Amino acid sequence: MNVTFEDRRLEPIRKKVEAGERLSYEDGVTLFRSNDLLGLGYMANIVRERKHGNLTYFNVNRHINPTDVCVASCRLCAFGKQKRDPNSYTMSLEQVWETAGKGLTEAVTEFHIVGGLHPELTLDWFCQMLRGLKERYPEVHLKAFTMVEIGYFARREKMSIREVLEQLRTAGMDSLPGGGAEVFSERVRRIICDHKLTGDEWLETARTAHELGLSSNCTMLYGHIENEEDRVDHLVRLRGLQDQTNGFVTFIPLAFHPDNTALSHIAKTSGFDDLKTIAVARLMLDNIPHIKAYWVMMTPRIAQVALRFGADDIDGTVVEEKIYHDAGSTVTQGLRRGELLRLIKLAGRTPVERDTLYRPVVRTETAFTVLV
Repeated sequence: MNVTFEDRRLEPIRKKVEAGERLSYEDGVTLFRSNDLLGLGYMANIVRERKHGNLTYFNVNRHINPTDVCVASCRLCAFGKQKRDPNSYTMSLEQVWETAGKGLTEAVTEFHIVGGLHPELTLDWFCQMLRGLKERYPEVHLKAFTMVEIGYFARREKMSIREVLEQLRTAGMDSLPGGGAEVFSERVRRIICDHKLTGDEWLETARTAHELGLSSNCTMLYGHIENEEDRVDHLVRLRGLQDQTNGFVTFIPLAFHPDNTALSHIAKTSGFDDLKTIAVARLMLDNIPHIKAYWVMMTPRIAQVALRFGADDIDGTVVEEKIYHDAGSTVTQGLRRGELLRLIKLAGRTPVERDTLYRPVVRTETAFTVLV
């Protein structure tokens, strides 16, 4: 198709995209600095449809956040609280298992489990939690614990990252979510999350998980104090690890929500920036299969549009989301399966229900079957 870009700097990049060539760091900076959103979307859609055609994936999942008590006190976070805070909470094991059961009305295929860095909950407690979930819901995939949580467990228990991952895997952990990566730039991390793992430590934890056969997602938090170079550096480093391990399944760009954080003076991202970030991620991350438009973060309407800007996944039913809502999100906390189907179809895409590993799910009124 003969398309003329508004931003002429995109023309040589388009030739690379059409030829299936890898884009460079310099290309990534050019993409982020361009305001030719339609040109970016056009190129990202080429890659998206080359990989997935007209298909768009979703799953029926439930988020579980066992505690919001956290020792990190990151400036970017509105979720974590000190243990002495009267508004903090920590579930008992029985409450975790009961909460999981409340989300099974639509035959959930995945529990997404993340929480704060609690100063008293032990690795054994979390292993008991996983074992209890597996005993009660053996068919549900347990996607649990960010790389940050894994690193914290290792420090508290005086164990290696590998030992922690092996224990959690034995207890029932099937894969890991991609949160906590934020932006890998040390300059940025010193300001927004100086108590977390470094960028290198996050990547090494992911590497170890992948070496153990555990797949994971990966993320980038954008729209705070980072610049275009920081974003591209982050994407290139994720791409480099993927070249070595092939363990990342999905990349999820996460827009920073400043409300109720120490960075509340920062303006929220626009739909323009959200779509640009989706598009650039699809163009730069040539070896990560899926790009997710997380509807909780960007609203269902923007997520719909993102399906034409490089995204091929719209996440899942979620049921109850706490982290972004504590930061001021006013989007509904859950969508039912039928609503997700409607969103995808109205975007002109073909919906495919999946499990965590992107195997198609065939559903009847009373059960589901994963097509292996």
